[in-house]
Amino acid sequence: MENPEILKETREIEINTPYGKPSSPLKVGKISGVEVVLLSRHGREHTIPPTQVNNRANIWALKEIGCTHILATTACGSLKREIKRGDLIILDQLIDFTKQRKISFHEEFLPGEIVHTAMAEPFSEELRKILIQSCQELNLKYHPQGTVITIEGPRFSTKAESKMFSLWGADVINMSIAPEAILANEIGLPYAAIAMSTDYDCLFDNVIPVTWEEILKVFKENVDKVTNLIIHSIPKINILDGDKRITSLNQEKKEFDLKSTIRTIPNWPKPGIMFRDITTLIKDPQAFNYVIQQFVEHYQYQRIDKIAGIESRGFIFGAALAHKLNLPLVLIRKKGKLPAETVSQEYALEYGTDKIEIHKDAVNAGENVLIIDDLLATGGTASAACQVVEKLGGIVVGIGVVIDLPELKGRDKLSNYNIFNLVEFEGE
Repeated sequence: MENPEILKETREIEINTPYGKPSSPLKVGKISGVEVVLLSRHGREHTIPPTQVNNRANIWALKEIGCTHILATTACGSLKREIKRGDLIILDQLIDFTKQRKISFHEEFLPGEIVHTAMAEPFSEELRKILIQSCQELNLKYHPQGTVITIEGPRFSTKAESKMFSLWGADVINMSIAPEAILANEIGLPYAAIAMSTDYDCLFDNVIPVTWEEILKVFKENVDKVTNLIIHSIPKINILDGDKRITSLNQEKKEFDLKSTIRTIPNWPKPGIMFRDITTLIKDPQAFNYVIQQFVEHYQYQRIDKIAGIESRGFIFGAALAHKLNLPLVLIRKKGKLPAETVSQEYALEYGTDKIEIHKDAVNAGENVLIIDDLLATGGTASAACQVVEKLGGIVVGIGVVIDLPELKGRDKLSNYNIFNLVEFEGE
């Protein structure tokens, strides 16, 4: 995850906590435009044994720096035949079999302030659903539930212990997860864990017992699965806002008549044209909020690096959407409006041609770009916008518009792109 191609705009922060220093400096950066914090639980060089990990300092530091959710990764041993080497498990339950860990921030209670943390569901169901959905979208081999038993370590289990853990109902075994999950729950941070099966512990007589060398080998062969899963899930997690649920937008969608907020002006700017005026939509806070929410709902789970707004009304919707998705906004403007070095693309009008431009440093090669505008008519401007993005090596992952005028056949000109619109109007 610390690959500069993945984690961008990085900086390191040293932090002290009431429980000492965390296992490593906090590396802060951005993945898919979302600010994230990386912490190495065993230290950057894996020098800290499981029992000596300062879990309280680690979780406290993440809370202190402003993290809102925790995604943990772990190698684990399988206690079930069906959980094979390299499989991913989205954990939903735990058994804490550690003996020496600090698993509470409370050394004592103040009078009348007794704290007992509910732990029936130790892993955030909200985060688990996102991870499961991402596994499905990436076509990964995964198990949607799993009980992990966390042992003290650093030694591995005896055969008797391994068989006992399996009889208890554990699906996988590791040395890290339970204390972290317990502390995260106590401090109020939603926590989920991605476990990768690397071995079969020593449960089966016909399978060679686990070794550290075998764990490293399997982990290295499959680590890209975990990395891709996290990258794919982070933009979805970024949308979460406390107890609000994005799915609630579906209810609003059924109740709100967006089309009625768009004014139609006949014979403007010339006879025969039915002009769709969005100024009435923009001045209506409920309507504008609805538009942005629908864009968020549609694009929240897609891997997008930047949003490009087309002059000028695309700036309005693009800026609001970029803010909601915590993504950079870049501008596509008419000729002569941008001050730095640009690339341009000419496109046809009814009489003559026009040209749009984008700054050369606005998009990097390989970045996924979403193009936003208010209206799709003949498709000339949108097509030119796609072309200037592609001239810079960007990948157009979609075009989002509020209004589509299907009779003008703009979609035909953009048949190679995914187009999303909220309303349609007949005629011109």
